[in-house]
Amino acid sequence: MSEVSSKSVDLVVTSPPYPMIEMWDEVFSLQDKTIGKALNANDGPAAFELMHRQLDSVWAEVDRVLKPSSIVCVNIGDATRTIRDNFALYSNHSRIISFFLKQGFTVMPVILWRKQTNAPNKFMGSGMYPPGAYVTLEHEYILIFRKGGKREFKASEKPNRRESAYFWEERNNWFSDVWMDLKGATQKLFDKNTRNRSGAFPFILPFRLIHMFSVRGDTVLDPFAGLGTTTFAAMSAQRNSIGYEIDENLRESIQSKVDTIVDFSNEHIRARLERHREFVEERIAAEKPLKHTNLHYGFPVITKQEKDLVFHPLLSAEQVRDDTFEVRYGAEEQRTETDTPEPATKKPAGKKKKPSPPKPDSEKGHKQMTLLD
Repeated sequence: MSEVSSKSVDLVVTSPPYPMIEMWDEVFSLQDKTIGKALNANDGPAAFELMHRQLDSVWAEVDRVLKPSSIVCVNIGDATRTIRDNFALYSNHSRIISFFLKQGFTVMPVILWRKQTNAPNKFMGSGMYPPGAYVTLEHEYILIFRKGGKREFKASEKPNRRESAYFWEERNNWFSDVWMDLKGATQKLFDKNTRNRSGAFPFILPFRLIHMFSVRGDTVLDPFAGLGTTTFAAMSAQRNSIGYEIDENLRESIQSKVDTIVDFSNEHIRARLERHREFVEERIAAEKPLKHTNLHYGFPVITKQEKDLVFHPLLSAEQVRDDTFEVRYGAEEQRTETDTPEPATKKPAGKKKKPSPPKPDSEKGHKQMTLLD
């Protein structure tokens, strides 16, 4: 990733090829011929370690380009595989944790997300006879690492941080260590066959992580871009992004979806606002408190930290040169048809009203890059 300057990236959200999952054997073997030899020799542990050494070289570059106090989020699943009639688990998540610990990163609490499956024959082994059946892996890990200490914000950066807030009810869901609801959104971006071929994760996964661990205008890196899901999520979230992908066959799929990201993202923003409106109605019906008012939308919110929260609609997305795209955002906040903006609760007489943070210029775009290596 020589094109990326050292200490220039604010957040990494990625999902690498999973070592010891057969669909990725060829990808790893093309990078290192000894991996193919280990697999042909039925030496599972050796192949596992060699595959992870390929990932280690990428993680080392991630370390180089990250700013101090930045966050890395790695979506990874463990692998199960039978070699020479021996069924075994290959713990990808623990191997990656081991590398980042050696690099001096702080390991943060992980998130488990439950994969949606309706397969009637998902269980492995000898049916109902103990002890021959095996536990089925139906979850993946989101590993979270921090480079150095907690991020600090200058006084001039705090208005943007406040506008980048999320809703109280979103916080309660997103910061749970188990996610059970990741489905639905990606279908509108890519068809099922394309998603399966690339191993793409759901759009909502990087979308949440980007909002959880970065602020508007930050730079998000995905060194295993795949279909560009992280880049599209960054576009939607008003962040800059850089993506690397070695599979040239995915270029057309990525570029073909740039024209759809504006409507897709704005629909997603409207849905977030609508869900909050429904949350407010339910809370009022339950006679629970709503102590604050959002300054941009006029609707009630739970906490003071949500008062400046605002979403800006996407106006356009266009290719400005090879593999580089620019998105423009509106200066006015995104609204739903049911939004009825009202003045915020008046402050006591004698105190000056705090001015709202400046809104972004509608003519200013954030560059979203997919660099194919």
